[in-house]
Amino acid sequence: MPNDRLRDAILRNGLTPVAVAERIGVDAKTVERWITQNRTPYPRHRHAIAAMVREDVPYLWPEAVTPERASKIGQSEMVQLYSRRSSVPNDLWRRLIERAEQRIDVLAYAGLFLVEQDPMLVDVLRQKGLDGVTVNILLGDPTSAAIERRSVEEGAPGVMAAKIRQVQGYYKRLDGAPKVNVLYHDTTLYNSIYRFDDEMLVNMHVLGFPAPHAPVMHLRKLNGGDLFRTYSDSFDRILLASKPRPGDEVAA
Repeated sequence: MPNDRLRDAILRNGLTPVAVAERIGVDAKTVERWITQNRTPYPRHRHAIAAMVREDVPYLWPEAVTPERASKIGQSEMVQLYSRRSSVPNDLWRRLIERAEQRIDVLAYAGLFLVEQDPMLVDVLRQKGLDGVTVNILLGDPTSAAIERRSVEEGAPGVMAAKIRQVQGYYKRLDGAPKVNVLYHDTTLYNSIYRFDDEMLVNMHVLGFPAPHAPVMHLRKLNGGDLFRTYSDSFDRILLASKPRPGDEVAA
């Protein structure tokens, strides 16, 4: 079977097998065999091609990285573990947002702290969209059972829905902003996920503890790793199931 993923990635980036061969220093027929015969390149060539076409090695060659190796690389994807979200420096949030060039993803129930700790956040996100960055903000559906369950577990019935309606007032200002999507989900979250290109902050959810008092992992994507990809795949699944709620009323 041919490697259609590799073929598609090369073409999608405006390249040809000849161009790829010239860049990595191999014969063009070798690249053709990687595509048409699904031959697996040496690791150095795999990584060079993956960087060239902006894809992960496991996506292009699923059998090339063993689960054990992926797990080992995943350990190196952990940059820092914070014992609680309140310990994450504000300037780290700011730096990650400002440096993002391709995508900013937010998955939370409310994530009210983001707009509270940075009054300019909404303006920054609007400008990011204008600059071509895709911004996806996924908030909890304030009418869903999952939201009320979370509030009850934290000992404050009704509070989470109120926080979501409060944050809606901020994000309402993003209406019409290019490449910026504010959507709603009814998922029971085990983590809140904040992605900025190839870096991510994952706020774990701990039963009975509010999010500011739960741990946060700072991850940086590495080619062949599986930890970052686990959470990015989770975000993408929830994104597909999320929807706009234009009829929601914003609390005063």
